[in-house]
Amino acid sequence: MRVTKVPSTPSDPMLAVMNGVRRAEIDLADVSLFSHGTTVATNALITRNFPAAAMVTTKGFRDVIEIRDGTKDDLWDAYNDVTGPYIRRRDRFEVSERVDYAGNVVTPLDEDEARRLAALLRKRGVTTVAVCFINSYANAENEIRMRKILEEELPDATVSTSAEILPEIFEHDRFNTAVSNAVLAPLVSGYVNRLAEELNSGGYAGDLLLLHSGGGSMTPRMVKRYPVRLAASGIAAGAIAAKHVAQQCGYEDAVGLDMGGTSTDIALVSGGELRITKEWQVEYGHPIVFPSIEVLTIGAGGGSLAHIDIAGSLRNGPQSAGADPGPACYNTGGSQPTNCDANVVLNRLGTSLAGGAKTLDRSLSQEAVNRVIAGPLGMSEEEAAYAILQVANANMADAVRLISIRRGYDPRDFALIAFGGAGALHGADVARELNIPTVVVPSNPGVTSAMGCLLVDIRHDLSAMYTALASDADAEDLEEQFRTLEADATARLRHEGVAEEDSVLQRVISMRYQGQWRSLAVPMGSGKGALEEAVQTFHQQHDREFAFRQDDQPVEIYQLQLSAIGKTPKPSFVPARELMADPGAPVSERPVYFGPDGWIPTPVYDRSALPPGATFIGPAIIEQLDSTTVVPPRTTAEIDEWLNIRIHLTDFKNEQEATS
Repeated sequence: MRVTKVPSTPSDPMLAVMNGVRRAEIDLADVSLFSHGTTVATNALITRNFPAAAMVTTKGFRDVIEIRDGTKDDLWDAYNDVTGPYIRRRDRFEVSERVDYAGNVVTPLDEDEARRLAALLRKRGVTTVAVCFINSYANAENEIRMRKILEEELPDATVSTSAEILPEIFEHDRFNTAVSNAVLAPLVSGYVNRLAEELNSGGYAGDLLLLHSGGGSMTPRMVKRYPVRLAASGIAAGAIAAKHVAQQCGYEDAVGLDMGGTSTDIALVSGGELRITKEWQVEYGHPIVFPSIEVLTIGAGGGSLAHIDIAGSLRNGPQSAGADPGPACYNTGGSQPTNCDANVVLNRLGTSLAGGAKTLDRSLSQEAVNRVIAGPLGMSEEEAAYAILQVANANMADAVRLISIRRGYDPRDFALIAFGGAGALHGADVARELNIPTVVVPSNPGVTSAMGCLLVDIRHDLSAMYTALASDADAEDLEEQFRTLEADATARLRHEGVAEEDSVLQRVISMRYQGQWRSLAVPMGSGKGALEEAVQTFHQQHDREFAFRQDDQPVEIYQLQLSAIGKTPKPSFVPARELMADPGAPVSERPVYFGPDGWIPTPVYDRSALPPGATFIGPAIIEQLDSTTVVPPRTTAEIDEWLNIRIHLTDFKNEQEATS
């Protein structure tokens, strides 16, 4: 395994990717698989830096994506409103057409009106269009005709239709997913195609694989059709890697803590599986309804800014110094204290990063902490820096509680997988807040998410509405519907170059008790008796999820789903056979501040020199190219056979609570 890390290039993310390849001295002609997780789509939705886009909808439904579902992220804050739609009202247009709930065409598309609208869009310079007709999930005839007219009149524009993107009933979810797909199409496909061309010109002969939010990957050919699937690409990679590391170490239950420069992504692994959700968004109120690994993201990262609010309280994030100007210690224009600066002041972080590629100025961190926090609050320099970290750790611990305790999981039964550029600095302290007994720091925490990209297969998720009582459903009709989905799935995998022997199709059926709104998805087999088995599985899963079942209540089929998987090569990991308990001599020693314990002379180890099996008692600092690990007092640590650092807490924040 070869690891390298380079600075991000916000103006053109592709440059950083190619810089990493060059820094690692990789000959692309020798590469058999290139997999990439990207935040290009996520950042585009956050910054709303979109190309000229338009939405075309049924007359009377122009404002569906603005009315939304009436909810708010903070119900009690009258001044905190939901952000506006991705496409403004003046760019949303109506045409005459109508399909009823059963799929019957009540009003054919007015083609003259459609062509006049296309001429207006051409005049406005629109480059991407979302076509969102009401009830198109039941019959997409009018949407397809509208798309063809737009493609004739606007040959250079990208057109996304809601029934193709998401053939589901709820129009707000379907419209918004299609709109997100449309605004991302030129940006994401352009970036992906440029990267693929750059790799090919460098000698790479295979397909570039892009990790998508559902935990699979797709080629640039499919990204062009479904760019919205990359909206949580980089985030999903970290969750997949956390699951892999947890299973390596024998933990079926784990929390992934991926702390980067701007944010922290938290994922839950329960029973060896990641949670999957179809209800997620980059911004509240703008749902993207594709299966996605459930990850909770908060504004806590190495670059998160510490500040004092108008009430005089210390706050941390969500504002961030970013890569430019960066923390104060970078000496690149940043003047506000960050978590990175606090770690530098406390000597938890050294003054040299990325193998000497980045030098940090401790005096600038000290000045920022004293000026912004210590002075106004009447604290000493080290007390202020430690308080900054305490607030950051409390924010992350609260987020872990949301994704665990709120769902009925006790974090004390879990291991914490801490990674990302800053995760290993904070992991043990966050675990102590939650009384989690063990922290696992992967062998290369700063690039663990990149490893996650190599652990997935090509994957597509398809669905079709199918509403009927399970007792009345026609088994042959149900089988025919699944076969239609399978034909589409097989075509997609073939389009991506997946061999037939590497293709796997998995059926899923969503059901609910008659009268319910929400549904549960359960595996669906094939052949005689498959539906009856699925109904029994539904009863069992409903009991597990909601603590009750109603076997005498009619069960209604809501939706058919299909996962199409194309197997890809995976890296092999071999555990060390020889273990050595002696960690050897530290490379240096420096005083490090540990809160109530004060300044403690702390050994500093070079992680690359630590043998598997090495054990030591905290405190200790372990430095490496891509991250720094803090092993605080009252902990023990070991290097396991997979070269992970396992930190075992020997006390907890509240001993009585931990043993109750």
